[in-house]
Amino acid sequence: QVQLVESGGGLVQPGGSLRLSCVASGITLDYYCIAWFRQAPGKERQGVSCIGSDDDNLLYSDSVKGRFTISRDNAKSTAYLQMNSLQPEDTAVYFCAVGYSNYCSASALRESDFGSWGQGTQVTVAS
Repeated sequence: QVQLVESGGGLVQPGGSLRLSCVASGITLDYYCIAWFRQAPGKERQGVSCIGSDDDNLLYSDSVKGRFTISRDNAKSTAYLQMNSLQPEDTAVYFCAVGYSNYCSASALRESDFGSWGQGTQVTVAS
């Protein structure tokens, strides 16, 4: 069974930074795309970023482009999301997910394109 465990969330002031980690087990991560989603209370879960098995295959939502950076370390079975210039609108539970394919297309930021999910980690941006 695939297990994904997120960590690195917490409370940060506006303009601050956090780095989220997602450790995968039960899967050879090299062959799959990995994405980050987030869900604020009362809101739908939305895609944030995706990275393919080719590290040059990267997608970002418009709301985080230029502020967040996704990366992966296959040897450690880990994906990361570096979040800079955080704003209150970024407050949410952040989830990592493994896709059905090795490539992040535009549609890869849809929940239906991902089969395995972590439990989430809370990110709160407030003064």
